[in-house]
Amino acid sequence: MDATPTSTQSKLLYLFTGLAVLVNFSGLFIPLQGPDAALYAVISKTMVQRNDYVQLFYHGADWLDKPHFPFWITAISFKLFGFTTWAYKLPGILFLMMGAWYTYLFAKELYNKQIALWSVLILLTAEHIVLSNNDVRAEPYLTGLIIAAVYHFYKALNSNSFWRLLWGCIFTACAIMTKGMFAIVPIGGAIAGQLIITRQWRSLFNLPWLIAIVLIFIFILPELWCLHQQFDLHPEKIVFGQKGVSGIRFFFWDSQFGRFFNTGPIKGSGDPTFFIHTSLWAFLPWSLIMFAAVYQFIKKGVVYPKGKEWYCISGALLTFLLFSASSFQLPHYLNIVFPFFAIITSQYLYYLRRAKALRKIAFVQTFLISLLLLLVAVLWYFFRPEVLSWFTVLTVLMLLIMLMFFTRFFNISGYQKIALRTLLASFIVNLFLNLSFYPSLMHYQASNDAAIWINEHNNRNLPVALTDVDDYNSAPFEFYSNLPVSEIKIDGEHALPSKPFLLYASADEISKLVASGTRVQMLASFYRYRVTRLQLPFLNVNTRDKELTKMVVASIN
Repeated sequence: MDATPTSTQSKLLYLFTGLAVLVNFSGLFIPLQGPDAALYAVISKTMVQRNDYVQLFYHGADWLDKPHFPFWITAISFKLFGFTTWAYKLPGILFLMMGAWYTYLFAKELYNKQIALWSVLILLTAEHIVLSNNDVRAEPYLTGLIIAAVYHFYKALNSNSFWRLLWGCIFTACAIMTKGMFAIVPIGGAIAGQLIITRQWRSLFNLPWLIAIVLIFIFILPELWCLHQQFDLHPEKIVFGQKGVSGIRFFFWDSQFGRFFNTGPIKGSGDPTFFIHTSLWAFLPWSLIMFAAVYQFIKKGVVYPKGKEWYCISGALLTFLLFSASSFQLPHYLNIVFPFFAIITSQYLYYLRRAKALRKIAFVQTFLISLLLLLVAVLWYFFRPEVLSWFTVLTVLMLLIMLMFFTRFFNISGYQKIALRTLLASFIVNLFLNLSFYPSLMHYQASNDAAIWINEHNNRNLPVALTDVDDYNSAPFEFYSNLPVSEIKIDGEHALPSKPFLLYASADEISKLVASGTRVQMLASFYRYRVTRLQLPFLNVNTRDKELTKMVVASIN
């Protein structure tokens, strides 16, 4: 197949790219999940309310975990658009779209336009990318920044352009100020891997790289200054249960390497195979093809190392291996290398010519598509989502009809035939999730609905409090509340705040207050479930009630 697609192919690819972008924006208005997304939103909200963009606070206490960059960007969005769900999510999704654009530019430079277009489509339909654009954390920012940095360093390497080098340093510094020093791994791994494998020793030890190190350090100085102001100048502060905690040390070591070696204040338990089985679902519906693509790339590259580009495989696998060796592992960590995996997968499909291999891929993807659609049908049947509009039903049916019949109307053959069907299946799955399943699911988080109910019914502007619940519930409640929120404990040792006030608590805790003689007026009730840890009894509408915790908004007089 030619590098330049035909007119029909181009129109289809552009159409599907537009649909992929819309699918990634389809979760823009779904309420924020606790703990992380809602917690980050509260920190940015606090930053704006206090007009303090140097120090990070959560629940009135100093907060030391992630660097400042995403909070700065989110705070700007809040200043422009207010404290809304979409104002929090929008910047992260835009950074991911920037990553898709740089994925296109990079793949086009390394290969050709058609591979570039398919790289973008594969990236934007990888399941965990779509999920992360709903549950926005640091990863959409980081994904966009890392591939942008690699692209500009690649251009600087091949054109000796200082401006390209400068932009690469800016994007790298922003990535470091988003997640920490480990952001250097995929960027440095991509560039160094290419130069080492192709034995470009002179380019590896060039003066521009020393200049880049100096520039990156200069560009992260705002982060270091903020940490110094909040923590290093105040050794009396208690952070992680101890005094004398250095914010700068945490940034350079404990935040990332401390987790890697399990020596920092935040610990975990690693599994060397974690990211292998994670990528099987996180990169759906392309994961099986991706594994084949990586295997074939390495196999052929061993024979002809100088005739290939090694940027993508180096950046992806080095990061993959380091994450696998780490003691602290979460599924969304893998998103940052998905642009590399998308390019590797796209070029593999493009260069695949053997009819037998194409038939195998067609069989595997047809089975996978059927399984995904079956899972959606089963999920709909047992979960029975409360939110299911005619627009969602008609859109999904239209895409399903296209999936079944579109190849009869377009002259599409080879890998593109099954790849386009795979795209359509991804659209169906994720539109169902974002337009029906998640909007219904988030009602069971309860704290966001309770805060919104109080906003609408608290005509006397009574103070608002909630019991000392975990961040899964308190963070969403605090973000969606228009009034400051106090956390209280209901026991004999802690006095209640001045009455009257509104309290959000479990029905059991409210019963304790009633038993103690406190005057309580029940105002509204909600049903809570930890929506980030879904279990089959909850997903089944017939057994769901037994899994729910009753929550109450009450007036304490």
